[in-house]
Amino acid sequence: MTKTPTRLAAPLVVLALAGLGVTGCGSSNKTNASTTPAAAAPQSTATSAPAGGAADPAVEALVPAAARSRGTLAIATDPTYAPSEFVDRDGKTIVGMDVDLGNAIAAKMGLRADFQKSTFDAIIPGLAAKRYDLGMSSFTDTRERQRTVDFVTYFTAGTSFYVRASGGPDITGLGSLCGRRVAVEKGTTQADDSAAQGRRCVTAGRPNVTVLVFPDQNGANLALSSGRADVGMVDSPVAAYIVRQSGGQFRLAGTTYGTAPYGVAIPKGSGLDRPVLAAVRAAIADGSYRQALEKWGVQAGAISDPRLNGATS
Repeated sequence: MTKTPTRLAAPLVVLALAGLGVTGCGSSNKTNASTTPAAAAPQSTATSAPAGGAADPAVEALVPAAARSRGTLAIATDPTYAPSEFVDRDGKTIVGMDVDLGNAIAAKMGLRADFQKSTFDAIIPGLAAKRYDLGMSSFTDTRERQRTVDFVTYFTAGTSFYVRASGGPDITGLGSLCGRRVAVEKGTTQADDSAAQGRRCVTAGRPNVTVLVFPDQNGANLALSSGRADVGMVDSPVAAYIVRQSGGQFRLAGTTYGTAPYGVAIPKGSGLDRPVLAAVRAAIADGSYRQALEKWGVQAGAISDPRLNGATS
């Protein structure tokens, strides 16, 4: 999730706000019988279903022999980050923008995608240990992360703030966080940014930022809805989705900052960097890329020039 992340049987915010009687779509891997699936949430194919059209021979030719022999790509994801990746209404199938794009990438390579659930902060270590072939979980491509894995960029997003619609503070940017309690997901750039802002606040003689770090995005949303936190920070498409699905509980605040590329995370030395880059380019060329983004209403983050290790910071 920057990551720069959001993710159920009745998708992300549903779970986080179930105690308040709010229904909607969102990021969680738990079900709640009292919630109603949001009609606006698109239905998706099964996690491992082929998608994205026929294989591209030029891309297939780049795939390492070991991957070709397996016939699948094990793709790690943290499915609590709708609309990028979350658990569908059946309580087990992982769906979302990243899943549709991952299926398209695998199809271009002549393979099938096998999305595997993980916590966000465990994915990059898992890739380094070669437990997964790829990671697709709203990762912001950063130079720090490139020390451990390679990235192929495929999307752009920034960070947005969201607060309770009733009584939420007036947040205009990072400078407004001094003295506030901020809910973020573990391992995200938002966790880093809010902690760094706290240090700036103290240096300026202002109250520190209380950073509340949760293992998944649902925990952060629940902290905000229950009043334990004053403001949430998350990737811009995820924040917009959370607010849309909150039934009026949340609103966006301030302006989005820090626009940066998402990247498919790839173990160094795996030989998958070039075929993944070629697959993303092929998906853009044949329209399956744009189709996946439009399905989830996130086409504003589309790119036309995917790159290997295209971090901007």
